[in-house]
Amino acid sequence: MASEVLVPSSPAEAVELFGDGAETTVVGGGTIVVADISYGRLDPGRVLLLSHAGLDGVSVDGDTVTIGATTPINALLALEEHAAALAACARNLADYEIRGQGTVGGNLCVGANYDAPRGDLQGCLLALDAQVRSAGADGERTEPLEDFLTHRHGRLVLDVSFERPAASAFVALEYPHTHEYTVIAVTGARAADGTTRLAATGVAGPGARLRSAEALASDPAAAGAAAVGDVSFADDALASAWYREQTLPVLVRRVLSQLEESS
Repeated sequence: MASEVLVPSSPAEAVELFGDGAETTVVGGGTIVVADISYGRLDPGRVLLLSHAGLDGVSVDGDTVTIGATTPINALLALEEHAAALAACARNLADYEIRGQGTVGGNLCVGANYDAPRGDLQGCLLALDAQVRSAGADGERTEPLEDFLTHRHGRLVLDVSFERPAASAFVALEYPHTHEYTVIAVTGARAADGTTRLAATGVAGPGARLRSAEALASDPAAAGAAAVGDVSFADDALASAWYREQTLPVLVRRVLSQLEESS
């Protein structure tokens, strides 16, 4: 059990209480952390509950979409007209109860699971070139999600933002028996200048850009073949690394085809 439970009532108080994050377990929706505590995988000494910290909500200012850290996953479904891929990704994530309780910030910060991939939103927001605003020992900063994912430990997510894409697409491999976990998924986003970004989840580690595939986006078959060199794969309870490697090129081709149809 936690020896200290802190319940900030504002973003500023949350940042102050988080401090450098040392020995602090952050709880947003609790769908991951509470389960880890219940199963004895996590023994928190100090818990920061964000449910009343005022870090939730979605705003759209021109072409900029900003999502608060404690915004429930389910709220992203309303962003269909701004980023169809993000709404599709959210709809594909877990089940109705988890989407209603789990938070965007928690999904970005989650680490590897013991038997299945987690962090579905990471790949989608990477493709959308999202920027993460966070606080930690060195103060507040805003940085690309790709950078944040490499050193997210010790950071308190405040919000994530992105520019509305000209087109976006999300494709996931769906099994009927995965208990709502995503085996592997690919997101693509095309900016107004024609630049295409691709990213995947369900690979080894957090969500990852598919840079080689992006360079060949005009040729879906070539892009799909190149994508396997951008990431590594892992075996788990849902699928083998080999199967994921065979599937990734197919998903890349489908995403690029959908982007082409949207243009």
